[in-house]
Amino acid sequence: MRLKADLLLFMVAIIWGSAFVAQDIAGQYGVAYLYNGICFVLASLILIPFIPRGSHISKSQYLWMAAAGGILFVATAAQQVGLLYTKVANASFITSLYCVFTPFLLWFWFRERPHRLDMVAIVTASIGAYFLSTGGEFDVQKGDVIELLGAIFWAWHFVVLGKFASRFDSISFAAGHFFVCGLLNLLVGLFVEDAHVLTAWPMLGSIAYRATLSIGIGYTLQVWGQKYTPPSDAALILGLEAVFAVAAAYLALSQNLLFVQICGCALIFIAVIVSQLKVTVAPKAMSLGPINNAGLQPVSLENQG
Repeated sequence: MRLKADLLLFMVAIIWGSAFVAQDIAGQYGVAYLYNGICFVLASLILIPFIPRGSHISKSQYLWMAAAGGILFVATAAQQVGLLYTKVANASFITSLYCVFTPFLLWFWFRERPHRLDMVAIVTASIGAYFLSTGGEFDVQKGDVIELLGAIFWAWHFVVLGKFASRFDSISFAAGHFFVCGLLNLLVGLFVEDAHVLTAWPMLGSIAYRATLSIGIGYTLQVWGQKYTPPSDAALILGLEAVFAVAAAYLALSQNLLFVQICGCALIFIAVIVSQLKVTVAPKAMSLGPINNAGLQPVSLENQG
């Protein structure tokens, strides 16, 4: 089961990476909230027939679906708005910083102290983000700042899934929090965006691809995969999304990077790997007070008795 989960998460990384191209197409039409809203609501509706018959949704699940959906709303909105002002490569690699931020959120909210390697990772990632965003010149792009904000919420979404979503049925939880995310995006988009551009054929294709593959299949597999793959391993596998996004942007959109920006991508990817290396440290070295036996990884409540 563990190997199957790892392979499915690897597939998710490929799907999410390629989906950045679809999201960039939407960005060319200047829409973010309405695009997100339709994609997530549609994905939610697609999943409803696959919810196991007789599934009981408890009050606790409703509350966590609402919380996860609200967090996902901020994360997706920041990511899509950021794409209006930056390249796919920048957006994907900065988003991958959620792997680095996750331990610090666990420290703040769950008193799970970060490993020293996390400090190395955050410094390395900061340098990489600077090179990627500025091209070596002190001119941080507006879109990159927005993507950085989104990465923090992606980390929080990852923590919520790892700690709480595993208690519930994967498909119903995915469908529920997708709907909350989509509804919030739609409510904002109806006030600030023009809905007419959504009827353009490229937009319709982008919506169909993202709703079915990236959200409907990808996020559902993420919820399921995190039941069987340790969060640290899952974060590393899903961090490959950025690599596939750059490759897809190069092949489909002919988006190239300067050498210094490529170095920035490499540093961010190294930071993601470093942030996960703590799982290879000897158990004695990881015994730092009230942290779990894997260092800093989120632990499902169903495994805590």
